[in-house]
Amino acid sequence: MSPRHPPASGGPPPARRVGLREELASLRLLGPYLWPKGRGDLKARVLLAILCLVVAKLVNLGVPLLYKRAVDALTPHGGQAGVAAAVVVPVFLVIAYGVARVGAQAFGELRDAVFAKVEQHAVRMVGLSTFRHLHALSLRFHLERQTGGMSRAIERGIRGIEFLLSFMLFNVVPTLFEILLVCGVLWRLYTFEFALVTFATILCYIAFTFIVSDWRIKYRREMNERDSEANTKAIDSLLNFETVKYFANEEHEARRFDQALRAYERAAVRSQATLSLLNIGQGAIIAAGLIGVMLLAGRGVAQGTMTVGDFVLVNTYLIQLYMPLNFLGMVYRNIKQSLTDLEKMAALLKVEAEVKDAPGAPPIHVAEGEIRFEDVHFRYDPRRPILKGVSFRVPPGKTVAIVGPSGSGKSTIARLLFRFYDIDQGAIRIDGQDLRAVAQESLRRAIGVVPQDTVLFNDTIFYNIAYGRPGASAAEVETAARLARIHDFIAHLPDGYRAQVGERGLKLSGGEKQRVAIARVILKHPRILICDEATSALDTKTEREIQASLKEVSADRTTLVIAHRLSTVVDADEILVLEAGEIVERGRHLDLLAKGGVYAEMWARQQEAAAREAALEAVAE
Repeated sequence: MSPRHPPASGGPPPARRVGLREELASLRLLGPYLWPKGRGDLKARVLLAILCLVVAKLVNLGVPLLYKRAVDALTPHGGQAGVAAAVVVPVFLVIAYGVARVGAQAFGELRDAVFAKVEQHAVRMVGLSTFRHLHALSLRFHLERQTGGMSRAIERGIRGIEFLLSFMLFNVVPTLFEILLVCGVLWRLYTFEFALVTFATILCYIAFTFIVSDWRIKYRREMNERDSEANTKAIDSLLNFETVKYFANEEHEARRFDQALRAYERAAVRSQATLSLLNIGQGAIIAAGLIGVMLLAGRGVAQGTMTVGDFVLVNTYLIQLYMPLNFLGMVYRNIKQSLTDLEKMAALLKVEAEVKDAPGAPPIHVAEGEIRFEDVHFRYDPRRPILKGVSFRVPPGKTVAIVGPSGSGKSTIARLLFRFYDIDQGAIRIDGQDLRAVAQESLRRAIGVVPQDTVLFNDTIFYNIAYGRPGASAAEVETAARLARIHDFIAHLPDGYRAQVGERGLKLSGGEKQRVAIARVILKHPRILICDEATSALDTKTEREIQASLKEVSADRTTLVIAHRLSTVVDADEILVLEAGEIVERGRHLDLLAKGGVYAEMWARQQEAAAREAALEAVAE
């Protein structure tokens, strides 16, 4: 593949094991969103949330100490003083204990409330960046993509980002910090044995969790792949609903979908089985640690070196510590899952746009609208050239038609004019400006197109017409519809301009969709117009009506008509005959017929076909 046309993919690369480097790279993506430039308010929220976190952990660390003192105070010491202490001191300590527990929870909730805006802003900006990036990618990428699989990858990636932002900052790091604090307290209050047993238990727990989670992540990845596969097949089948019905292939589609679901089912069962194994192992390690420290504390009480309150303190610390530890296991598994999900979205973000603006590219200035193709060479694949030195000129305000057999490169010329691809050799100019030297957005705003297959958004007719110039008034939309001769049709609909067109405009006929496309172009008011086989899929009557509308729209505009039916281009100022990527003839309709060449042969074949069709219709009547 030549450097000009690198291979593109419709989705991220095949799944593979996520290494530490890839995980760190994925996490680095979150940095700018967690600490956004120019957003002092969000940075202040991050700092305030961290402060709340520290306070919550310190208060949480003091809870077992208050509990220990209350238990010791309740332990009988003999005498009236002991009785008085048993009545007065525990009440104060119990109240302090309750306040401390509420305080720890309150600061934790306050942390979440403060950080929520940062988290949701980050999720929104990541989603927006991904959306914009996908629209910046080349047409080649989108022609080869799998929409269902890609949408799932983005959805899971954004969910993964939300989880990582919240739990990495406020659960993983703080839990490890709390573990070290507890070990230090146990060592300070008692002996190193307590800290050693606690630390060893935690170390074994974390190591076991990491090892088993890394082992079972392949089953989670397989689940994701099968899920994407099933979703892709479902969306593809539903988008081709009519085709499925035409061939009565509902059961065939159901079998294909079920095959993908069966693969997902097998992966999900294996994932759950390994999850159960992980949970059992974690429970065994925690139980062993609890037994160890409680035996040490029991021995201390028996020897008189520790009180009952100390025994309770050790037990409370460990239970308090192991609860987030158990949660840490789940968090780690979800972090690994989120990183796996984020990997695919990161791969999408790493796909570079094939067609890029030159640094500092100015907007195009279209005054007259002259189009020039100068010795243009182009190929989608280096092994198969499409255009071979094509040169022609479309004078300002004139109409030039390009005709030829399928596969000759006609529609490619329209795509190159929109700069969906960059050419291999030569130049394409509008009013003398090389398209590679101007901003793509301004170029596409200067050109209007009526395509062969008009695909509409699943919204109202008003929205689809107004898409030509978002923000246009209702009066402007209605004026465009009248000029496109579709207003009367819309006015007779029950919901008028608010009528829904269905997915891809399936509720409208081919002619109605083409009229919406014409109205959209009228509203856009471009200086240059492209009609890319705009009537080839329509019946003869509708074709004539659409041609009349197009003739009005193209008046005083530089117009490039790409056509298969020669009857639609007889009035063109010049007709180019394209064959195998080369212009083999050019001239006006009558001149080309007089030459008796390729165009004349095509005309004769199409006239014979039209005559046969008319004869069949007459017989049928």
